[in-house]
Amino acid sequence: MPRLVLASSSRFRRQLLDRLEIPYAWESPDIDETPHPGESPQALVHRLSLAKAERLAADWPDHLIIGSDQVAVFEGETLGKPSDEAAARHQLARFSGHRVSFLTGLALIDTRNAGHRVCHERYDVVFRRLSEAEIARYVARERPLDSAGSFRMEGLGITLFERLEGDDPNALIGLPLIRLCQLLREAGLDPLGER
Repeated sequence: MPRLVLASSSRFRRQLLDRLEIPYAWESPDIDETPHPGESPQALVHRLSLAKAERLAADWPDHLIIGSDQVAVFEGETLGKPSDEAAARHQLARFSGHRVSFLTGLALIDTRNAGHRVCHERYDVVFRRLSEAEIARYVARERPLDSAGSFRMEGLGITLFERLEGDDPNALIGLPLIRLCQLLREAGLDPLGER
């Protein structure tokens, strides 16, 4: 059975992967996540999720390596993680009462044969109308500075929304498990297989 590695330092991605009850290792890939000039959101998450997995490939022979990356897309602009609390408050104020799309890239590299698959999942969030006070309290309590879109779905972020739309709510947290299970099965690692 191939062994599994998650190329991420995110505790939230690890919590999601824990749900599959497959033993795995994890390591931070430490890559530059700066978008290239003119790079589309889809191209960006594709490139970064694959780059994260590729960063670890040489050190993990005979493994399946998962890479993932996420961006928010609003009014044609690609948004990543806020740099500070002021930037987080500004992002959430812009999102108030609007739909925001989140794209999550997912890569799986099989170092046994140098094969790889890359895909992306879209998930839309419709924010309710938020007051400045609500935004300030949310950012102070949750400090979502490491999250694209300035919120954490797995925490108090759920209080900010009117509705969620998409195929896999796990994609909003940063690891689309439905698609990951499909890729793992195709690579010979069935989450429901015998252990």
